[in-house]
Amino acid sequence: MPRTIQGVDELRTLAGQDVAASEWFEVTQDQINRFAQTTRDSQWIHVDAARAAAESPYGTTIAHGFLTLSMLSDFSRDAVHIAGDYKMRINYGLNRVRFPAPVPAGSRIRGKFHLGSVEDIEGGVQIVWNVTVEVEGKAKPALAAEWLLRIYH
Repeated sequence: MPRTIQGVDELRTLAGQDVAASEWFEVTQDQINRFAQTTRDSQWIHVDAARAAAESPYGTTIAHGFLTLSMLSDFSRDAVHIAGDYKMRINYGLNRVRFPAPVPAGSRIRGKFHLGSVEDIEGGVQIVWNVTVEVEGKAKPALAAEWLLRIYH
């Protein structure tokens, strides 16, 4: 169940803080294969389990970095809800994305949301989330990103 924040005014008070984390999500080989097919990125380290077991430093296949990145929208819906009557909410983009560690097939991951800032823009606000995607049981995150979202009144 997501953390509910009662509007933009309450959200502003949380700037500089860890706000929420999503539930854990298992990344399966089937999902990795489907992502590879959709994006036409079938590099063996993602889809060839036998070769990855023999040759990969991870001992198994790993998820694409962009698959991990694509989970941010789902993780944000799972982690935090900003209550209010808004015309629209949009993904405005990313300022920085890094993939410091792999996501082995079968791993569980989750998104953690640290609020960087809430800035007024024409017709709404821009929210900057500093997001990490953790791999359960691992010290290093699989993803670190500065993600911009906009909410229009």
